[in-house]
Amino acid sequence: MSYQGLRDRIPRALRRYVMHFESSMEDAVAAFGASLPVGARLLDAGAGEGKYKPYFANQRYCGVDLGVGDAGWDYTRLDVVGDLASLPFTAGTFEGSLSAVTLEHVRDPARVLSELARVLTPGGRLLLIVPLEWEEHQQPRDYFRYTRHGLEYLLQQAGFAELSIQPVGGFFRLLSRRLLNALQFFPGPLLWVAAVFFVPPALVLPWFEPLDRRKNFTLGYICVARKAS
Repeated sequence: MSYQGLRDRIPRALRRYVMHFESSMEDAVAAFGASLPVGARLLDAGAGEGKYKPYFANQRYCGVDLGVGDAGWDYTRLDVVGDLASLPFTAGTFEGSLSAVTLEHVRDPARVLSELARVLTPGGRLLLIVPLEWEEHQQPRDYFRYTRHGLEYLLQQAGFAELSIQPVGGFFRLLSRRLLNALQFFPGPLLWVAAVFFVPPALVLPWFEPLDRRKNFTLGYICVARKAS
């Protein structure tokens, strides 16, 4: 069995525990969708295959992506194929916008955030999720990682206010995830041998999360902001 196959076979409850970043993303997106008014216009900027569309069943969802990130993805369900740095919408089109693990893949993040602010109504809300301690992915279109201070600067420069920037786990969650990532380097039957050594500590390490109060070692950040009126 492959590393990916092993991940796919993990029971849902355990997967939410070990894949903490992904489960936190899903929870944040679900909460964001529930907080938007019925019928509100929602822009998913960097929608990919549209995996988050079901969370906005009560809103008017619009998924936009350039369609070049992952060769194995199906981009046919996108509403718009377009560049996030030059969105094909008039100002104030949307009441809400989502951008989940996309900002690391754009060459001009400041311009993209300015575009997201432009197409939001005054007071419109943004949910932004970005990585910090993360491996390179979707190469060669993987350009940046973001600290909380860099995010604050970029969001304020783009015209956002009322910022909430929360780390997704700390040192022990990060170390746990990296131990699980190590399994991908062991082929075939060696995967099961490696799992004996790496999986038990990976499951225990998150128990020590309360010791890391500053959360400077984090996989990434979940940010909520509002376009200034």
